[in-house]
Amino acid sequence: MTPHNRHRPHVLTISSHITIPEEEIEIIGIRAAGAGGQNVNKVSSAVHLRFDIRRSSLPEAYKQRLLRSNDRRINKDGVLIIKAQRFRSQEKNRQDGLLRLQQLLDKVFTSRKRRITTQPSHSSRQRRLDSKTRRGRLKRLRTRPAWQDS
Repeated sequence: MTPHNRHRPHVLTISSHITIPEEEIEIIGIRAAGAGGQNVNKVSSAVHLRFDIRRSSLPEAYKQRLLRSNDRRINKDGVLIIKAQRFRSQEKNRQDGLLRLQQLLDKVFTSRKRRITTQPSHSSRQRRLDSKTRRGRLKRLRTRPAWQDS
């Protein structure tokens, strides 16, 4: 085992019952764009993280929910591509890419809390009607007096 493989997880844990094996996530080293001096042209410090949603071991319902999400990082073939280049080290960018994948999946898989419709309170209704009356009075004052119309 090389020193670089020691810290790599073998699975990406999304929740207590959803995990993604590392074999399903393709990580390719690329050269980072932007500042970095001469080093930026020599070292592949950025990473492209590719995750094929359709071929993954995720449950079918989760795959569909993920594919329906309007995330621009998911291409028409159902492959999620994350470019991580925040750090100067490839290992840190790799971890950052995995973390961003995990955050995206968490966001898509957590179901929103259903809103329970409630009735407005009596005082809030009264305040609304009072403000409408005041506003109407103010607008009526802006009109021309009736004796000037003729």
